[in-house]
Amino acid sequence: MTGEIDQAFPEAEEALVERVLKALTERAALTPQALERGRRAATESGERHDRVLNKLGLVPDAALTDAWSTVTGLRIAAVDEYPTEALLTETLPVAFLAHAQAIPIRVNDATLHLAVVDPLDRFSPAAIKEKTGLDVIRLLARPGDFTTAFARLYHSAAAEPESQDGIDVGSGLYLDVERLRDLASDAPVIRMVHRLIDQAIERKASDLHISGTRTGVRVRYRIDGLLHDAETPPPHLHAAIISRLKIMAGLDIAERRLPQDGRIRVPWRGREIDLRVSTMPHLNGEGAVLRVLDRSNVALDFATVGLSPPIIKSLRQVLSQTHGLLLVTGPTGSGKTTTLYAALESIAAPELNVVTVEDPVEYQLDGINQIQVSKKIGLDFAGALRAVLRQDPDVIMVGEIRDSETAAVANQAALTGHLVLATLHTNNAVAALPRLVDMGIEPYLLASTVRASMAQRLARRLCQACREPHPIDPFFRDIWGERLKSDICFRSAGCSACGGTGHAGRIAIAEFVPMTASFRSHLLRRSDEATLSEDAQAGGFETMLDDGLAKVAAGLIDVHELVRIIGST
Repeated sequence: MTGEIDQAFPEAEEALVERVLKALTERAALTPQALERGRRAATESGERHDRVLNKLGLVPDAALTDAWSTVTGLRIAAVDEYPTEALLTETLPVAFLAHAQAIPIRVNDATLHLAVVDPLDRFSPAAIKEKTGLDVIRLLARPGDFTTAFARLYHSAAAEPESQDGIDVGSGLYLDVERLRDLASDAPVIRMVHRLIDQAIERKASDLHISGTRTGVRVRYRIDGLLHDAETPPPHLHAAIISRLKIMAGLDIAERRLPQDGRIRVPWRGREIDLRVSTMPHLNGEGAVLRVLDRSNVALDFATVGLSPPIIKSLRQVLSQTHGLLLVTGPTGSGKTTTLYAALESIAAPELNVVTVEDPVEYQLDGINQIQVSKKIGLDFAGALRAVLRQDPDVIMVGEIRDSETAAVANQAALTGHLVLATLHTNNAVAALPRLVDMGIEPYLLASTVRASMAQRLARRLCQACREPHPIDPFFRDIWGERLKSDICFRSAGCSACGGTGHAGRIAIAEFVPMTASFRSHLLRRSDEATLSEDAQAGGFETMLDDGLAKVAAGLIDVHELVRIIGST
């Protein structure tokens, strides 16, 4: 197949592209409507059909690369095949490799294995063969793998020459706002910021952290709940990078003493990504944290989130009611809002007026009225909720109950015939009710309004491609005893599919406490959390530990990950 490209190029290019489009259609990776839209755009732009479809976000990178591999016979380079250090750096200029979208990944005797993104580019491999004197064997590179590997191998080395374009933010210049604005608009800084954002999205990070240290700049990505170090920009670009982010988010670059919040919307491979920006003054200069909000990576479905079938059934029973209060609890980053979004998606209908009050609005949902709380203009949760009640709502979602006033209004809304979904910060489901009592809500009111309380955490999901069964550690067997669902657990050593981490994505571990008659009577007697927990467990309540152990037995999570998330007891 490789010879077909080399011998018939460029006459066969159109035919090969058509075969790729056919393969994508047969695999259901490309719909007829998307194909027609891509053809119209390609006709107008003059670009290749497959490239246009990818740029418009109508065909995922992975599906397109797989189709090209099938049509051309070129093997796809695995993640672990990319070298740890750049090869042939004295022979092949970085700029040429970047333009050609090619990376030398291995040299064996007189043969060079070259990973290329575009299988129809015959010129670049021929030029590399001429320059190096090596026979070239091409492999296909997935665009995401290429971007990650190229940044790791070449950008750190290439950044230093770029950063010498007269950029110096030392001494008094650091305080010169106009100079800082100019620096933030320089090409090296713009490229650096775009590269950091691109890498964060590519690696499916939930957050991008940029902070100053005594010796330079530290960049980290939060992936599946854990922070990982990334490339280190030149130290003297720190202030310029933060200023560039401020400009993009519409913030005041002159204000470096107070925290600021803003938003950036960036186009990325055919779709729009929202970035929530927060800056904070640190001892070693300002820091910034960007929350990456990529709707395409969020599945608003209970089963995909990882909730167990019994919990999904209980949730749907609560959501089918016309009034009452559903509480979802957990720490920051435990997926509470995603679960509530999935709940709203499951019940949203033209005959219902669904309204949310959030700070901030993380994802825009079709058919739902979403309100952004703004302290700057005096619109807090309680005030927004009061206004919403005059808008004839059927279902209300409260982003977070933070104070007694918000708790009172939310509870009142549930009393007056509305279904209210709200989040709360407690460690478990049972603790949500005593917390609301502490906020000043009378137990008899809660007994009438609360339909259920749910708590959850997010655990890293084991890579299903490289997991292997192992016997349970005797230490855990001694601790959990009969609560263990199996004597076997699973571990992952890491492979190319998961980037060597052993994990791919996250899954919810949850517990669900319905408001039973017995539970209601204990609440009316103002029983403490321990008594409420005993009553719930006597009624068959399964804790997050029980749910987690079931997922350990099913090979979905690692036992050590379970301990990291909720502890061993």
